[in-house]
Amino acid sequence: MFKKNNLQQLIEHFKKDDDFNKQIVHWHTIDEKPAQLVDMPLEINEKIKNALQKRGIEKLYTHQHSAFQLAMQGKSFTAVTPTASGKTLCYNLPVLQSIMDNPGARALYIFPTKALAQDQKSELNEIISEAEASINSYTYDGDTSANIRQKVRKAGHIVITNPDMLHSAILPHHTKWVSLFENLKYVIIDELHIYRGVFGSHVSNVVRRLKRICEFYGASPIFICTSATIANPKELAEHLTGNEMNLIDNNGAPSAKKHFVFYNPPVVNKPLNIRRSATLEVRRIAGELLKNKVQTIIFARSRVRVEIILTYLQELVKSQLGTKSIRGYRGGYLPTQRREIEKGLRSGEIYGVVSTNALELGVDIGQLQVCIMTGYPGTIASAWQQAGRAGRRHGESLVIMVASSSPLDQFIIEHPDYFFEQTPETARINPDNLIILIDHIKCAAYELPFKEGEQFGRHDIDDILEFLVEERVVHKNGEKWYWMNDVFPAHNISLRSASQENVIIIDQTDISAVKVIGEMDRFSAMTLLHDEAIYLHQGVQFQVEELDWEEKKAYVREVDVDYFTDANLAVQLRVLETDKIRTGERYDVAYGDVTVQAMATIFKKIKFDTHENIGSGPIHLPEEELHTSSSWISLKDAASFSQERLEEGLIGAAQSLKSIIPLFVMCDPSDIFVVPQIKAAHNEQPTVFIYDRYPGGIGLSEKVYEQMEKILLETSAMIERCPCKAGCPSCIGTDHSLDTAKVDTLNLLHLFLQ
Repeated sequence: MFKKNNLQQLIEHFKKDDDFNKQIVHWHTIDEKPAQLVDMPLEINEKIKNALQKRGIEKLYTHQHSAFQLAMQGKSFTAVTPTASGKTLCYNLPVLQSIMDNPGARALYIFPTKALAQDQKSELNEIISEAEASINSYTYDGDTSANIRQKVRKAGHIVITNPDMLHSAILPHHTKWVSLFENLKYVIIDELHIYRGVFGSHVSNVVRRLKRICEFYGASPIFICTSATIANPKELAEHLTGNEMNLIDNNGAPSAKKHFVFYNPPVVNKPLNIRRSATLEVRRIAGELLKNKVQTIIFARSRVRVEIILTYLQELVKSQLGTKSIRGYRGGYLPTQRREIEKGLRSGEIYGVVSTNALELGVDIGQLQVCIMTGYPGTIASAWQQAGRAGRRHGESLVIMVASSSPLDQFIIEHPDYFFEQTPETARINPDNLIILIDHIKCAAYELPFKEGEQFGRHDIDDILEFLVEERVVHKNGEKWYWMNDVFPAHNISLRSASQENVIIIDQTDISAVKVIGEMDRFSAMTLLHDEAIYLHQGVQFQVEELDWEEKKAYVREVDVDYFTDANLAVQLRVLETDKIRTGERYDVAYGDVTVQAMATIFKKIKFDTHENIGSGPIHLPEEELHTSSSWISLKDAASFSQERLEEGLIGAAQSLKSIIPLFVMCDPSDIFVVPQIKAAHNEQPTVFIYDRYPGGIGLSEKVYEQMEKILLETSAMIERCPCKAGCPSCIGTDHSLDTAKVDTLNLLHLFLQ
């Protein structure tokens, strides 16, 4: 075999291993890049210079130097460089310098997660203590104890928080934070690329509220954003902050050699073109690495997939390394558990971690050598973030992307040029989505009364305030609107999900020690926490004994079974209003508002290893309703199809469109839903609907409307390229009863293009 921890030998081994080699579609090597350095600016305080020298930093990278100069000129900016390129100094240096120059100055750091905030606080405090500076930096989040909170509010030069705390705990109580808001010089927004879609749209409104309160206290802070590589960092930062931003993208950080391998599992069923499960291939590859103590991170797209891979790998290594040597990491774990895992990775006690995209962010987890992706993460930006978790600044690294049979994965794996040459995604937000906007205007009215003619962002909002008067939540007195409701608005508004409340997961295995082990949003809970569902947590299986939908609690008990569960969601959709329409010879393409009723119907029990269906059961949960925006395409005349063949063609078209649309709209596949209808209620024509998964929509389906013909052409080409005869998971999915499904799908798509 090869020496433990020796990555070069491991890479050579993989290159010579026939089983591994013949599945490699593309092996891409990115050469190392030297650093581009600039002398320290003269105005940097000597104490800070000494602290940096103790850390081995004698000079700055080009992007760090540019950031310092812009900040000192009082200009807002966004810095865009790859993972592990020293972005932190882009904001820490100007902030520390400004506080040393003026001890009254304050800074607010906003990180998307608590884990990242804790991590950055440690690094910042080390620099402060090495500089022997009397600067107080504190985190303010849900874990901050009550006795420390007052100290943070009064004495914190640097307050480190997350958008949720800013929204629900800091802004509504701004009168307790007067010293922060009166003296606020900098607002730092890290990991800017995370703020897209519904989350970004909410946070943009939180920033509008923050700026409104700053103005009230006479402050006008400089905004500093940092981001991983996306197509529109300047535009996104300007949308998010409402400020004009300068762009810094002259990355001067060095990077080590990185091998990026595209791996396509072998075909196990030729007629159906079905490949071996990506999950099982990842188990095999990761198992080999872990047995040889090569520190590895494995990414999976869903919580369930994380737990399945974790279960497999813990079983593989338990006799050699012990199950504690490989851990899971995802949203829903409690903070203490996450801290413990991060620490174990840094110290080397933990050899492997299986994670959702929760570890894409810059949490310091040490020098991992290999990154394995179970399927394409959904966006190019996300794939590069995950790849950046291996190797970091020094030391060769290996990244293996193992494709699933999905059409999107197969498109990417067969088109490496598209992946390596395409501009990363455009991040989209829609802060003016009416549902989101009204929520934050309520919060803003609670914080400070609105004056007549006052704008929110760039909006005249007198009409909205008049509507809120009718709803009896604000009242007008003279030329001002005041909050009048008893309810505290921010508590009922979640920034993270379309649904307002999460379901709490309660472990009652040991009646004497009942405890909360996690939480989940309502929409996901319908299919993952229904009665009898198998919920996986840290590789341990729990059966859901009861989902109390009214109280939003799921009661679970530990079990040992050899299957997991998967649920079906039945969706009904009605058009409320058509905003745009254009007509072809055989089709209509339209865009407008729709209402969607979703209901979890049945669940299947799927056996580990073989993935065969070993049973099913009904789900008894109420319907959830969603008002959103959608684009749709309808066929005017379907006389050439029988009813059955039309249905097969529509299902195939919907499956394949769902895979191709994210490439054009630049979104996560889970942000959109595609629903076929044989006879749409509004026009009685065969129709495929593409709708935004979020209330009110966030602009994705409108982009689909604009590019519909281009999307249909690429979808047809993708199906035609597929070598299967009758349709398969790599083109139109497998839920088909007719051998003609592939032909019918192609015929239907061609009619849509006439």
